[in-house]
Amino acid sequence: MKKSTLIMAAMLSTASVNADEGMWMLYNLPQAVYNQMQAEGFTMPYDALYNSDNAIKNVVVNFSGYCSGVVVSPDGLVFTNHHCGFESIRSHSTVEHDYMLNGFYAKSFEEELPNENMFVSFMVEQKDITELLDKKGINKLTPSEQVNFLDSIENDMSKEVKAKDSTLRLEIKPYYEGNKYYATTYRDFTDLRLVFTVPKSMGKFGGETDNWMWPRQTCDFSVFRIYADPKTNGPAAYSKDNVPYKPKHWSPVSLQGYKEGDFAMTMGYPGSTNRYLSSYGIRERRDAENAPRAQVRGVKQEVMLKHMRADEAVRIKYDSKYAQSSNYWKNSIGMNKCIDSIGLIRQKADYEERVRRFQTFTNYLKGKLDFDLMKSLYDKRLVARRNYMYFRETFIRTNELADRAFKYHNGIEVKGPKKSKSKQYVEYDDNSDTWDAALDKEVYATLLKNYREHVDAKYLPEFYQTIDNNYKGDYSKYVEDVWNNTVLMKSGEKIYINKKIYAKDCGIKMGLDLTTVFGDLKNELDKLNDSIEIQERYLCDAILRMEQELPHYSDANFTMRLSYGQVGGFNLNGKPSGYFTDAPSIVEKMKQSDKNFEYFAEPIMHELMSAKDFGKYTDKNTGKMQLCFLTNNDITGGNSGSPMFNGKGELIGLAFDGNWDSLSSDIFFDNKLARCIGVDIRYVLYLMDKWGHADRLIKEIGAK
Repeated sequence: MKKSTLIMAAMLSTASVNADEGMWMLYNLPQAVYNQMQAEGFTMPYDALYNSDNAIKNVVVNFSGYCSGVVVSPDGLVFTNHHCGFESIRSHSTVEHDYMLNGFYAKSFEEELPNENMFVSFMVEQKDITELLDKKGINKLTPSEQVNFLDSIENDMSKEVKAKDSTLRLEIKPYYEGNKYYATTYRDFTDLRLVFTVPKSMGKFGGETDNWMWPRQTCDFSVFRIYADPKTNGPAAYSKDNVPYKPKHWSPVSLQGYKEGDFAMTMGYPGSTNRYLSSYGIRERRDAENAPRAQVRGVKQEVMLKHMRADEAVRIKYDSKYAQSSNYWKNSIGMNKCIDSIGLIRQKADYEERVRRFQTFTNYLKGKLDFDLMKSLYDKRLVARRNYMYFRETFIRTNELADRAFKYHNGIEVKGPKKSKSKQYVEYDDNSDTWDAALDKEVYATLLKNYREHVDAKYLPEFYQTIDNNYKGDYSKYVEDVWNNTVLMKSGEKIYINKKIYAKDCGIKMGLDLTTVFGDLKNELDKLNDSIEIQERYLCDAILRMEQELPHYSDANFTMRLSYGQVGGFNLNGKPSGYFTDAPSIVEKMKQSDKNFEYFAEPIMHELMSAKDFGKYTDKNTGKMQLCFLTNNDITGGNSGSPMFNGKGELIGLAFDGNWDSLSSDIFFDNKLARCIGVDIRYVLYLMDKWGHADRLIKEIGAK
């Protein structure tokens, strides 16, 4: 792989140009990076990325705040991953019409299914406001104080933007650990409808067995459509009168495929990376965040899976929850193994010695950046952070009872007249279609026991004494009693918050105990957080100054980024991995479903993937039906559903995962081993065509 001298000079730098490393902002893409993209096969002009009316950025969307997607038709069709559409698919599923299990295709606009709380966002504009904020005094404030300050500035700037165009939204975020700030303007469309999804057997083929693994055969995609105001073609709340959105530009879809070494570019909304993080921060990430998360979720998921396998209705309710939980469970395990296998903490410490020497030589940030202080602060926070993670993974959004109990004391909306406290109340939405009592009870009882076994005794909520004294340590009986007797679990109940009777309610009391411990943990962390954040900011600043001749990208923060590289495999267990999978490979796995249920697929899928001729979806170079492929593009969570483009800006696939060796990529990009896994767009179209018989969609997309 040929690389420019500039890029090779950065091989040892942090978050600078390193092989095909980088999540680059489009607004100010360094010329050196663009030149390298050209050298690797990108043929479009610089302005085609961000500045022109037909810029590629105009077809890429933030999908519902947690994924990415791409507009592929003149009628507002959006491709994203199957797992990004999970909640939509689940919410429309019943035992009688199980779209999650069996798939779904809307044969007309009228059959397309609306979704609550889903949206797509288009980035309109981005600008650097660092100097403006500096003049307003942001650098005189602590990190905690800066949060409220930025909220105030964001509100003021948003009003200015909305005064010009009411459909716009503005967001301010820090970059480079708070050394830079950018304001981004978005246009949100909230009427988003489900159009097409394959059965779960294909959309999540391989399940957790294959998650983060290669080779992959998962057809991880779903199709939605943006709807707009019929008069303005702009955003509008859901209405039966809304019409398909007419974008000015959409992505061309290519059937021409790719070869090893071909240019590939992803563009999307990567969620979070910490590439500038200190060695002390990496140790904390490993020991106090990843390890507790993996441990607790492993325990929780075992209970969930038992109930989900026993009852189809329960499975439908929890499919999405289980997938979300298990994804980061495996991510945490894999990241920790990668950290240790490559000696990342040692590598980072060695790099920090270079920064120390630079600081000694130049006096840059003398009296500010203090490595010894940073170490001391992290040492003090490690145990508190670990206990905090155990608390969050046990009590926050893990089961309905604990969630309601905690929410009662932490932010639930108070209703009723403001002037009459006796008439003020809270109530919980009827969400019984999203949880199962037996599953949630067993999960909570199991987690209560597990929490006690792993945290310091001082962080046990007071109700643990009740479990010991009144229930003789029987967590299941305690949970059963609270569940049956608390007003919190009574559907449609108005809870008048100022009536003394409710203060004695067992569920409300449990929530108060949880809130007390949560407050103690948070206070412990708050004493150290600002000081640590300042040191990390100084470290990033020193790196940028030490390597000022090199282009540097900022950590991902769920704003639009591009990454680029080439199609190609890696060294897997001492052998070439190959850069794509084909139809026979998925058929072979399907035949193993009696040994592994995650390889099950319907007979029709066996038949379709065993075809002798795949027609126009066959790769012209290999003569095979290619399913998934590898690139060395830099990705992380949030990139799911990101379009993968060739050098001409044509869609060739959707990113949906990384390989096992990419799991440390949140904090370190291993250019030799880390790979992005994408689903081939021809595989997507083949199933839309031959399984779904979605002729109208195939015609609408107009792939060539």
